[in-house]
Amino acid sequence: MTADKKDLPVKKIVAGIIFTFVALYLSTLTPSIEVAWVTAVLVLTIYLFAFEIVDVDVAAISIMVILGLTSLFAPYMGLSQGLVDTQKIFNGFSSNAVMSIIAVMIIGAGLDKTGLMTKVAAFILKVGGTTETRIIPIISGTVAFISSFMQNVGATALFLPVVSRISARSGLPMSRLLMPMGFCAILGGTVTMVGSSPLILLNDLIITSNHALPESQQMQQWSLFSVTPVGVSLVITGILYFVLLGRFVLPKSISEGTSAGNTVDYFKDIYGLNYELFEVEVPASSNLVGKSLDDIEHAERIRIIAAHTGGDSTRVGPGGLARDTGIQAGTILGVLAAQKNLLAFVEKHDLYLRSELQTFIDTLSSAKSGIADIVIPPGSSLIGKSARDLWMRKTYSIAMVALHRDGETLREGDDIRNLPLEAGDTLVVHTAWDALARLQKDKNFVVVTTEFPHEEIRPNKVGWAGLFFTIALSMVLFTDLR
Repeated sequence: MTADKKDLPVKKIVAGIIFTFVALYLSTLTPSIEVAWVTAVLVLTIYLFAFEIVDVDVAAISIMVILGLTSLFAPYMGLSQGLVDTQKIFNGFSSNAVMSIIAVMIIGAGLDKTGLMTKVAAFILKVGGTTETRIIPIISGTVAFISSFMQNVGATALFLPVVSRISARSGLPMSRLLMPMGFCAILGGTVTMVGSSPLILLNDLIITSNHALPESQQMQQWSLFSVTPVGVSLVITGILYFVLLGRFVLPKSISEGTSAGNTVDYFKDIYGLNYELFEVEVPASSNLVGKSLDDIEHAERIRIIAAHTGGDSTRVGPGGLARDTGIQAGTILGVLAAQKNLLAFVEKHDLYLRSELQTFIDTLSSAKSGIADIVIPPGSSLIGKSARDLWMRKTYSIAMVALHRDGETLREGDDIRNLPLEAGDTLVVHTAWDALARLQKDKNFVVVTTEFPHEEIRPNKVGWAGLFFTIALSMVLFTDLR
């Protein structure tokens, strides 16, 4: 256990003692015993939230229960009745704010299930890459725009799935993306009158005040976009603040993001595979143009797991990528290989090695694909056949990168795709998680890797989800319903 983890409980205990003394001191300044107890509960709430003794939701429910129990223990607390009427304990759940958050989260979850949020995340990553200083302005600016036409909490809740996916695909800690998004959602609410409850209230107060004023002294009401210049300036200032000073003020935790190499790191420890994901571009001058994947993978000791040419969609998965897939000028290749083999491959064929995943940042992210191990069971019909015979990459959407047999791990370059499969062989493969889920139902394989993302996407429902979102947004903007 590290020193930080040992010190953490001590800090919480010391803080608890300090908060207790603060509560006792404040109780001496209050005019009544009721106010003293309310102050004590308030200090306890702040302590639980600030130091996260328990999860925030648990803390909130616990305080609500404590307030309800004051009715039971009122005689022992010196009270004539409880601090809160037990009939009103749950009234907070019926507030507009709570119901709005719940409704938006339901709509957001629906949009997320259709895959729409995944496409939004992919677009942001395509434009901003994995650089924090480029992603933060895009996310924050988008949320600020959305929050200008709906409540801040709703805009934030709607965009949470997008931020989660961006964090998973880019490896950036989610906390470093959430804080700028949250603050810019608040600032975005000042761009129009719709997104800001205080401004709406002030507008109502102006109307009320005008009834008591002479016509010459009446104040002009604000229109929908009266505050836009001020709001836009605030949003721009907020974004610039996080871009320029984010390195100093944002949380520095790096454990939240899930990088594309996490599963690769795991198999480095298990099988000694020092493979990494790379992205290379094939220029017109390269001698790879016109060759097929089968011509280069064995000789170069690399494994190509994705290809993208021009305006075509990315070729990966069953029916998309096979050993006879040709390489054209401008083709982008997703390569899984040891770094030294990759560098030799790039230099030999005059390729351009990208510093980070760009084209395949979504397709080959750890949320969608990774390395898994699969065992050939005794009853498999694949025994005696080689991966080449089976066209394994094209048929099953798995690219074999190593084969573990009799305590020895054979790699690309050891002719593993021509070896007849035997019962008990462990295949180390790179695959999309949805393809791996299908293999779990195939009796020819035993999938050893069980902990991987299972994401049920229903793209056929995107029209309905979009319709209900539009209806809900229209009701907020153009009706008096609350």
